[in-house]
Amino acid sequence: MLKPLVVYILAAIAEIAGCYSLWAVLKLKQSPLWLIPGALSLCAFAWLLTLIDTPAAGRAYAAYGAIYITASIGWLWWVKKQRPDLWDMAGLTLCLAGSAVILFAQRPS
Repeated sequence: MLKPLVVYILAAIAEIAGCYSLWAVLKLKQSPLWLIPGALSLCAFAWLLTLIDTPAAGRAYAAYGAIYITASIGWLWWVKKQRPDLWDMAGLTLCLAGSAVILFAQRPS
């Protein structure tokens, strides 16, 4: 149970970093050189998701979604200094519950 969580957290960090690099170039007018580490981060993100032990890629991506949302709310709070509101937290809770069902449901072999 711990390994998938660690992989998902690392994947979320890599995805946010990769996406933020494009945001920085297009919205914040940073140097296009920001795209190089961004592209590497997105490659790391995709590779990390292949480490999830499931025969169905879609299931790994669906379960990952809640971790990404958690990381995004964390980014909003800690980096952008915008405290999440009740609706942010309610949506996050629903996503985490759905992710847990996808990840930990007992399936026939």
